Amino acid sequence: MDGNAQASPQAFIDAVRAGTFDAAVADAQAAFDAGNGPGEGYAGSSFALAETNVGQLGLYLQDEINLSAAFTLTLGVRFDRPLYFDTAEKIRENIARKGGTVAEGGSYAPDVTYYNENNEAVQFDHTELPDNSFLFSPRLGFNWDALRDQSLQVRGGTGLFSGRFPFVWIGNQVANPDFFFYNMTAPDFQFPQVWRSNLGADLSLGEGWVLTTDLIYTADQNAMLVRNYGLRTPGGTLPGVDDRPIYREEDRAQGPFGGATNAYVFTNTDIGNSFNGSIEVKRTFTKGLYTSLAYNYLNAREASSIEAEISGDAYDRNPAYGNVNQAVLSPSLYGNRHRVVGSANKRFEYGDSDQWATTIALFFQYAEGGRFSYTYSGDINNDGSGLNDLIYVPTTSELSNMNFAGGDGQRQAYGAFIEQDEYLRDRRGQYAERYAILSPWYSNWDIRLAQDLRFSETNGVQFTLDILNVGNLINSNWGVRQFPTTTQPIGVTGFDSDGEPVYSFDTALQSTFTNDFSLLSRWQMQLGLRYSF
Repeated sequence: MDGNAQASPQAFIDAVRAGTFDAAVADAQAAFDAGNGPGEGYAGSSFALAETNVGQLGLYLQDEINLSAAFTLTLGVRFDRPLYFDTAEKIRENIARKGGTVAEGGSYAPDVTYYNENNEAVQFDHTELPDNSFLFSPRLGFNWDALRDQSLQVRGGTGLFSGRFPFVWIGNQVANPDFFFYNMTAPDFQFPQVWRSNLGADLSLGEGWVLTTDLIYTADQNAMLVRNYGLRTPGGTLPGVDDRPIYREEDRAQGPFGGATNAYVFTNTDIGNSFNGSIEVKRTFTKGLYTSLAYNYLNAREASSIEAEISGDAYDRNPAYGNVNQAVLSPSLYGNRHRVVGSANKRFEYGDSDQWATTIALFFQYAEGGRFSYTYSGDINNDGSGLNDLIYVPTTSELSNMNFAGGDGQRQAYGAFIEQDEYLRDRRGQYAERYAILSPWYSNWDIRLAQDLRFSETNGVQFTLDILNVGNLINSNWGVRQFPTTTQPIGVTGFDSDGEPVYSFDTALQSTFTNDFSLLSRWQMQLGLRYSF
């Protein structure tokens, strides 16, 4: 766009009418049309269309049985089935749009041999979709009025659960039949389910006090893990201080024109579990005051904390050591291990027939920070990803034997960084673990003020003022969260003549954590108006 077209909206409109952009628009339309021609066998450009027509059929049956006046049993079963409609046809259209098979001049290579996690040779028919049999999810629950006066309610249940199917994973298969970025869903892939059991109780302590506790245990069934079937079991060893297993060229699948190729495949694993326990004490006072204080503990572990919907990204962002296709149980990326939550609100009613009301509400939380991993910047094990290799933490003597692109200055700075980092300091001589590092605790306090005015029993108006992270409004140092300065503190720039890595380290990096400057760490204020009728 030229300078005159940027001067004002009217100048832009005048430029459009004068045909300034006609050539650019025509070129863009021609490129789009070339990649989206009609009919199978069209050898246009390489547009990847992820058009996926899918659905979910669900059926739920439930029955409630009163075994006694104090004990109720609930039985239920859910059936869910993925529906693919004409998705296989859309895959064939995409293959044709990209020129068909390699033999036909396209990019689809069904005769490439890949290797599953057991090192067994496999080939794929890209139009084959995962099994779409019904998922069977039975469950039962109970509620027991233990003392028959509702002062002690015991409840619980167990069963299989599945949510909405993540069909975006199928979309990856539709859009990417190319041998150089092959995305596939394993033919025996099962959509994730969990077996969940819970036990809880509500105990009335008198005078408005209630104690509540809940315990939940979840075991993954058919959990998700993206594997790179372009890799066999690693057959080499990295020379030098970091002597991890590495992938040689003969450990990688070969593309139709030679050279390594990757295949990102959605597969299943049955490892993964979590335990969640919470306790809450609350009281409702007679004069419109309500208070609550709760604590929650979470211990969640899984093989893959997926951070992306694209298969290749899901693989790249799953930190690993050794055989990257092996399912390894480790802490989950998601959830806070410790969390304390409190709230209180008070309502004041006044005026004729309580026409006016003012409500003051307060919420606060203190939580242990999120998890992260330390990985190399660079592909140190030759698995095709420059994001997922967990770092080796050298001892003091080993550090002197590492080759740094920037010489002793980088070596000394890296040693100082390790010493100031509590986790790295304790892991010397070992590999970093996946999602084993925790960010610092954080807190925030929120306040709401609400003013009600009733015109009649059914009509009224409410004005609200919300201040989020009010502590930061009072003091700019309060309510500020801290995140890792980087999760890739050390890079691999290449390898020397002996095959040993050449490392790099930013000498300006001196601390593990840095203050966050996003809205999470800033106070926010909002006004609201609601009319009820």
